[in-house]
Amino acid sequence: MVWRGSPVPEDARLSRGLGVRDLVLFYIVAVFNLRWLPVAAAAGPGAVVVWVVACVTLFVPLALCVVELSSRYPEEGGMYVWSRRAFGDFAGFMTGWTYWMSNIPYFPGVLYFAAGNALFAVGAQDGPLAASPLYFVVAATTGLAIAVLPNVAGLRVGKWIQNAGAIGVWVPALLLIALGAVALARYGSATSFALPAAPRELGLKDVLFWSTIAFAFGGVETASLMARSVAEPRRTIPRAIVLAGVVIVSLYILGTVAILVVIPASEVGGIPGIMQAITRVADRVGAAGLAPIAAVLITIGAVGAVGAWLTAVARLPFVAGLEGRLPSAFGRIHPRYGTPHVAMLAQGAITIVLIVVGQAGTDIRGAYNVMISMSIIAYFIPFLLMFASLIRLRREDSPAGAFRIPGGPRGSTLVAGVGFVTTLAALALAFVPAADEANKALAFGKVLGLTIVLLLAGAAIYWRSERARRSSAGRGIL
Repeated sequence: MVWRGSPVPEDARLSRGLGVRDLVLFYIVAVFNLRWLPVAAAAGPGAVVVWVVACVTLFVPLALCVVELSSRYPEEGGMYVWSRRAFGDFAGFMTGWTYWMSNIPYFPGVLYFAAGNALFAVGAQDGPLAASPLYFVVAATTGLAIAVLPNVAGLRVGKWIQNAGAIGVWVPALLLIALGAVALARYGSATSFALPAAPRELGLKDVLFWSTIAFAFGGVETASLMARSVAEPRRTIPRAIVLAGVVIVSLYILGTVAILVVIPASEVGGIPGIMQAITRVADRVGAAGLAPIAAVLITIGAVGAVGAWLTAVARLPFVAGLEGRLPSAFGRIHPRYGTPHVAMLAQGAITIVLIVVGQAGTDIRGAYNVMISMSIIAYFIPFLLMFASLIRLRREDSPAGAFRIPGGPRGSTLVAGVGFVTTLAALALAFVPAADEANKALAFGKVLGLTIVLLLAGAAIYWRSERARRSSAGRGIL
């Protein structure tokens, strides 16, 4: 029987293991990502302005949208539930499908980042491993196993991976900011932050990396996907978003400034950029021993981020499995741990395949860029539907105690409209190949082709399941 009520039936309850503190740490590790700091810093001082604009035009609308919709409909599945309620089953499925698929290329990108920074922990950043595809494939696969298996054992175990990941994120960030302040006091800034100069640097390069900066603020919606694993989600999720949001925005802006204080924008690297900055400033202030410690923490933070995202997005194939949109095995809950273990392990297996395929025929940098572009595109498609859902669902009565965006329907429309336009622009710009991409036509073709395959595959799976459901209904099975 295809179950078609609230996304989690009474006999398929997931374990609740997240309180406010856990959820704040979860959000920090899921949203704040150290690898975006060097990306922003490479654009120069104008990146600070872009961070502020992205915060106002995406992070704030996203947070308000998630807070209202999750307080109205605190069911397992988050945006999957919201878009389905607003626009029907097909929209709901495509929201869940593209959001789920966006994380498959996202995981290898984060794990590659972890592998690159891990080399700094053992002083091998300039050795042969730094250019070895085999090393990155093996290291990424190992990190994936560390992220997946504890979460299969349940949130009461897996949350410690996420909590440790949060520490591995904000401690190096605070260390970078503190060392940057010391370097500024002793040696001055390597970059000019004069107000007249900063706006002039907001040229085409800033526009092209806009999608990446917008992507860096994504993740607020993750906990709503697993609302039934959160204690009192209607109260816990909004409080955690506010607390974590202040920390995340501050770390992004101050971290970018700290890098530019130490390194000129033209010298900021890609994958190892954050460790490059920490190593240089630590050497300058006579604290070289801090660099390996920071490298270990950053590696832990990246693995924790994979664990956080994997745990959240596994709820999407889990719900689709319950509803018969995906094979019913995806809807199974582990009898001992109360987790959607099949969905989690399936994600891990697909990620391993993508790690190997994505690396084939290109260098490490090329594989990394394609993974980022695909993640951004697939990730932002559901946002378009989510912001549109806010406008549509505002017509329904709110339950007692639900949060409502100030300003009534006009306020909701304004918030959703700003978020929608920002998302659409970021999505379009994600198709633009990186400036240092040797074969731009091939890179564009890869991203466009994979996007088309992604959408057609999702539509095919949906309509196949719909035909099967109707056939079963006709035979009296439903």
